[in-house]
Amino acid sequence: MTNILTIALLVVGFFLIVAVMMQPSKQQDALSALSGGAADLFTERKSRGFEAVMRRVTSVLGAIWFIIAFILMYLAAH
Repeated sequence: MTNILTIALLVVGFFLIVAVMMQPSKQQDALSALSGGAADLFTERKSRGFEAVMRRVTSVLGAIWFIIAFILMYLAAH
């Protein structure tokens, strides 16, 4: 059981890294924050399309990774 969960943790971790690397760059947002982009201060941008899908995939994979890690921690303690 522990071996299967360890392999699952590694596989989910790999896919989590890939999902994070595939997300669109936020360089312009960071640049405007440093340069004082006050025009964008109160505008709310909703992610759409590929960005929204990647955000959801990253969140789900992160949650699965933490759940598997906590299960492995519990099994190691007992």
